[in-house]
Amino acid sequence: MIKIAILGYGNLGRGVEAAIKQNDDLVLTGVYTRRDPSGLKINTEGVAVRAASELENGRDDIDVLVICGGSATDLPEMTPYYARWYNVLDSFDTHANIPTHFANVDKAAKDGGKVGVISAGWDPGMFSVNRVYADAILPCGQAYTFWGKGVSQGHSDAVRRIDGVKDARQYTIPVDKALDAVRSGANPALTTREKHTREVFVVAEEGADRAAIENAIVTMPNYFSDYDTTAHFITEEEMKRDHSGLPHGGSVIHSGTTGEGNKHVIEYSLKLDSNPEFTGSVLAACARAAYRMNKEGVTGAKTILDIAPAYLSAKSGDELRAHYL
Repeated sequence: MIKIAILGYGNLGRGVEAAIKQNDDLVLTGVYTRRDPSGLKINTEGVAVRAASELENGRDDIDVLVICGGSATDLPEMTPYYARWYNVLDSFDTHANIPTHFANVDKAAKDGGKVGVISAGWDPGMFSVNRVYADAILPCGQAYTFWGKGVSQGHSDAVRRIDGVKDARQYTIPVDKALDAVRSGANPALTTREKHTREVFVVAEEGADRAAIENAIVTMPNYFSDYDTTAHFITEEEMKRDHSGLPHGGSVIHSGTTGEGNKHVIEYSLKLDSNPEFTGSVLAACARAAYRMNKEGVTGAKTILDIAPAYLSAKSGDELRAHYL
């Protein structure tokens, strides 16, 4: 059995726990928090909830530590810190900062003789793998990524920080016309606005200026100003009834040509009822891979691009060759 511990227990931590329960070769041995564990109401079915300070200097009951940081600023500090003592795993998803994060984790993991898998999930993660496969097969082509329809947790949080907003959900929605053009193999040049729209559902505080809230949303740089964005004001009851889930998904589409000018389109799509549960399932598979690689003497930082598919699977090589090859 591969002994897994979770550091941080929000939606993603619960997703990892659910995935571990579905894999006979994985076992959850502990949940750790940087907050006071006595003040947390966490149901982990008998698994102890401990303070993160107990992770210092390593523990024998942990083969892989899955770090579920609460923000993009947590993981760059936490993952290299714990990589000194554990095989570690995170879902860091700020694409532009991945090279720096990789370098920091790589040094710490090599110093500790451990493996640190970063940016595991579906994007970055499964989408990344499919972008690389498609580009390798069709180098004379172009890749497109479409997200949604689904809830963007980061964009929802950005709206909730606006004065007068009590709660919010933001949906990213692909533009059908752009999808159709890409799937046709036309390789169109698309602007950000032409690829996606954004739809926001807002619960405003009593007496709040709704016009000011809407303007703050649609003009917010780096989040909404480059998109056609629609804001809807709803009640708390409507939010709870209609927008309590965290669905997401999307597609990676790569179209290109081969020797005689023949067109080909490769598409990989996901439709997810629960973003954190699916991401947790990817993390569970990557935890297995991190453990196996380290057992073979591998150290340093890795991404899903560095992991052979067989390392992710609980099935043996014989089973994979017989039933999947």
